[in-house]
Amino acid sequence: MSGTRYGRTLLGIWSVLMAILCLNEITMDRSLVSAVAYYSEKPAFLPSCRIYEPGFTKCSTNTIQKLLDQLNIGIPEVLERFGPFDPMRVMDIVFKQDNNEVATIRANLTELVVKGFANTKVKESRVSKKDFGWQTKIFLPKMRLDGKYEMAGRILLIPLSGSGKIFIEIDDLDILLLSKIRLYEKGGFTFDNVTSVRVQLNLTKVRTYLDNLFNGRSKEVERSTNQFFNENWRDFYEALKPLIVETVENILYDVMSTVFHLIPANFFIEDIPTPEQLYGSKEALGKKNS
Repeated sequence: MSGTRYGRTLLGIWSVLMAILCLNEITMDRSLVSAVAYYSEKPAFLPSCRIYEPGFTKCSTNTIQKLLDQLNIGIPEVLERFGPFDPMRVMDIVFKQDNNEVATIRANLTELVVKGFANTKVKESRVSKKDFGWQTKIFLPKMRLDGKYEMAGRILLIPLSGSGKIFIEIDDLDILLLSKIRLYEKGGFTFDNVTSVRVQLNLTKVRTYLDNLFNGRSKEVERSTNQFFNENWRDFYEALKPLIVETVENILYDVMSTVFHLIPANFFIEDIPTPEQLYGSKEALGKKNS
């Protein structure tokens, strides 16, 4: 092998090694950022409550409001795992609704961004003494979803086909959040594991626009169709209600799961029982799960 070729080979090997070392350093830096698995000390922004004392619901409502306010400011560990609270990026949605009087559609929604959760007001936050599930009433003055869509089917007897940008804007959104919880122990703390989330929604207005309807064949028909949907927004909302409910449920499930795996339940409810106290001994748990 000539000296020149040998030198190039060594240079190539050295470049690869340096790239690997740099990659390892980046990986180590990321692991250091994610090193906080959970809080072992109660954060200053979070007031604690005692469920077996009077005034718990009022205290709990204030605590959840303080938590949401802090999420809007930014909790580093939540930002690392979940991203910003508002505007919030959410997972893609595949939506199908068949045999419905209002709509029969298939839609894919991608690149979704939701705005409005920064202005969330917690109206009430209750926790069950029986199973420690949460029932929370929250209010958003406005929620807006922007993204891209692909859709085929019909809404209100109007045949639809197209792909492009979409927005859905909702005014005065009342959300009743019902969440099931399973307690678990980690590091001497009790944690909430969110096993399911359901929501019930009430609102006063829906506005929407889907561009490139009918694959751009007629901008005038596209404009008049969107106008028709907005004039008949209640029927349009009923057509897309499962999609909107699923979006809100996914958002709240992801937020709650991220926060509750980070912050021990003891810091929300000081006198919460341990899993063993609530469900019975480990032996009894084994029998229940067998």
